[in-house]
Amino acid sequence: MRGWICLAALALASSPLAARPPSPPTPLFASDAPIHITITGPISNLVSNRREVPRPGTLTVPGEGAYPITLTPRGITRLASDVCQFPPLRVEFTRPPPAGSLFQGQRKLKLVAHCKRDPDFQQKVLLEYAAYRMYNLMTPQSFRVRLANIDYVDNGKPYVSRLGFFIEDFGDVAKRNGMSVAHMGPLVALQQIEPRSAARQAVFEYMISNYDWSERAGPQGTECCHNSRLMTAGPGSLLTTVPYDFDFSGLVDAPYAGPPEGIPIRTLRDRNYRGYCAHMNEARAAAAEFSAKRGELLGVLATIPGMSDRTRASAASYLGGFFQDLDSGKIFRSCVN
Repeated sequence: MRGWICLAALALASSPLAARPPSPPTPLFASDAPIHITITGPISNLVSNRREVPRPGTLTVPGEGAYPITLTPRGITRLASDVCQFPPLRVEFTRPPPAGSLFQGQRKLKLVAHCKRDPDFQQKVLLEYAAYRMYNLMTPQSFRVRLANIDYVDNGKPYVSRLGFFIEDFGDVAKRNGMSVAHMGPLVALQQIEPRSAARQAVFEYMISNYDWSERAGPQGTECCHNSRLMTAGPGSLLTTVPYDFDFSGLVDAPYAGPPEGIPIRTLRDRNYRGYCAHMNEARAAAAEFSAKRGELLGVLATIPGMSDRTRASAASYLGGFFQDLDSGKIFRSCVN
């Protein structure tokens, strides 16, 4: 990606707000304890008709009551009915949940659903959830997630009960870090990116073997970036990268994911470093931070409710390969100019 092309993005950036003090997390994302909720609505219609059109429903929290919501299918790959039997959802509250409630302060949330009805597919959901939790361990500049046991009710009739998880709104991520959301054009110059956050993300994506991301580009006609968001501390500040959407990683190893073209790997579980060569000093520092937290990162797996012993052991073994690459220096045999 040529820098002279990326400079066009400078004119598309909106003026960020002045730096603000950090805010505490909202109640939903202040804890890692799983929640139990009921979502009622035209579930079978959502499943059979994936149009991204809001449908009315309710979200019920035991002890709090029911909140009116709309449910909208969302996503790209997982939205397709031949990929997932159940689509990811956007949950939007049609009026603000009351103060003191679990969903206080929420307006619109992404819900990662179970994709397949097969109970074994729950392990894929938990592995992606674990990836978010691992990145939380490395930096507060990350999306928080909340695991949920969800009873889906289709117009009064039980439909299915499955695990899923909510993803924190990006505006709240920025507020927690005393920053503001940066709205950019589809291309961003490398010089605009804060090197430490970019290097940290690249090392993390290598750890989970994920190639479905970009820190500097988004799909044509959209804001930057692909499966990354950008935030800033204020006017003139560099852009901090925050990754999300890890289902195409080797760690999760979803059946619909595969290696992308143009990267020298045979399978999605083969690792190839995709960070920028210009950030190599920061990448080596990030690698040292990951290495120092090896026990804590692997320990995240033991904290995930519902994760099977087999899944936990397999994930730990796979992550062990990452730490071997750190020890040997293999991780940085490639980089992107």
